[in-house]
Amino acid sequence: MATTEETRPAAPLEIEQLSTLSYLSEVVQGTGITLGLGILWGLEIVRNAYFRLLDRLNLKARRRRRRASAFPPGRPKKHRQLRV
Repeated sequence: MATTEETRPAAPLEIEQLSTLSYLSEVVQGTGITLGLGILWGLEIVRNAYFRLLDRLNLKARRRRRRASAFPPGRPKKHRQLRV
């Protein structure tokens, strides 16, 4: 099968000049994204250290004293029946 290459005339590159306000908003947005990712990275470091400590101490992350039940203890309530 023959391949054909299409040649398109290259469009001239147009660069849009940013105003001072839009430039500053882009800088603030980039700084916010960077700080947010830095905070997430720091939390991940703390989480990893915590679980490594639990592994070293041979402890489970959460201990359950008793199993949870969907039914509370005691006698069930009597429900009134509707008469039709």
